[in-house]
Amino acid sequence: MERAQESKMRPFAVVTGASTGIGYELAKQFAQNGFDLLLASDSEAILEVQDTLEEFGTDIECMEVNLATHNGVELLTKAIRSYDRPVDVLAINPGVGVGGEFVTTKLREEINLINLNIISAVHLTKNMLKDMYENGQGKILFTSSVTTAMPAPCEAVYGASKAFLNSFADAIRNEAKDHGVTVTILMPEPTNTNFFHRANRDHTSLGSEGKPETDPADIARQGFEAVMAGADRVFAASLKTKLQGWATRILPERIKANFHRKMPEPLNDGNSTKH
Repeated sequence: MERAQESKMRPFAVVTGASTGIGYELAKQFAQNGFDLLLASDSEAILEVQDTLEEFGTDIECMEVNLATHNGVELLTKAIRSYDRPVDVLAINPGVGVGGEFVTTKLREEINLINLNIISAVHLTKNMLKDMYENGQGKILFTSSVTTAMPAPCEAVYGASKAFLNSFADAIRNEAKDHGVTVTILMPEPTNTNFFHRANRDHTSLGSEGKPETDPADIARQGFEAVMAGADRVFAASLKTKLQGWATRILPERIKANFHRKMPEPLNDGNSTKH
């Protein structure tokens, strides 16, 4: 009983896509800052995360669930509400990328991308935002991409999905501002994860050995700080990404599309992967 009461005194966060990469590092940020956590992913690797984060002394539950399905989102929602406590931060992080020219990629993979990157984000937000309104407080963090700053040839559906997420988040933020709820967009550059190497993302930040300069832990730290501060968005993690994000706001779309196409094209192999 004493442990349960102690737990309810701590803030509570939900992180999706938390088995690896930015999602895992976000979970780690919340844990080391005293949050109890419900972590979700469709990978069985999520079941190992609880052991790796238990050193921080908070209550952590890990859930293997496919959020690209309607039932998956409903199962996660049911699990969240079973805690009978307010969600202080909802980090919507799952994402899948499909690389290659649109005519060569597989339709089923792009439909799955839309289901995960767009539909699950809308579905989960729809389920949880009203609860936050009723509680008079809450924070939502969407993991987007610096890719949205420009058209994304050779990542057409992925780029469009993240652009949708940005527009959706900006609109929800405006609606939620009078209800004690903040909405933050995390816009990372490529990180040193399998998502970068297999989904063939932007390689403008490659180091001398052909690897991204950015660590997902750095991106997660910036995302955590931004959501806790109630910031609208953060371009993470390097100065180059921040300048790219701001500069592309004034460049013509044709120039931005050509610029982006030169980034993923040499790496494209049509694979679909998650970050």
